[in-house]
Amino acid sequence: MISEKSCGAIVLREGEGGPEVLLLRHRAGHWDFPKGHVEEGESEEQTALREVKEESGLSVAIEEGFRGAVRYSPYPGCEKEVVFFLASPLSGSLSLQQEEVSEGGWFTPEEALKTITYDSSRGLLLQAMAYRNGH
Repeated sequence: MISEKSCGAIVLREGEGGPEVLLLRHRAGHWDFPKGHVEEGESEEQTALREVKEESGLSVAIEEGFRGAVRYSPYPGCEKEVVFFLASPLSGSLSLQQEEVSEGGWFTPEEALKTITYDSSRGLLLQAMAYRNGH
């Protein structure tokens, strides 16, 4: 069995009307959070920070205490784990990585839940929002 690992972040900011979440439409067609493969020698957090910067152009800060993960099989004989952290934007403007991302933007949590492709990611957003509201 092959094991793969990716990391990313659920990036939340305070918009004019309340919280907003960053979603990207990946070239494969699905809407999700920024994420990518762990490179040799990187920690999960380093991968998440790098992938958010590469895919969205944003520098973010990871919030302590939240770590969500999903597991699935992208193809027979492979199990993939994707770890997501909760993050807040620090600097930069949205600048999409054209090779991997076709669209992106900030969505209210309600819009995001309707837009996200995978149930597992919708569940992670609900967990992240509950965590954020409890702290």
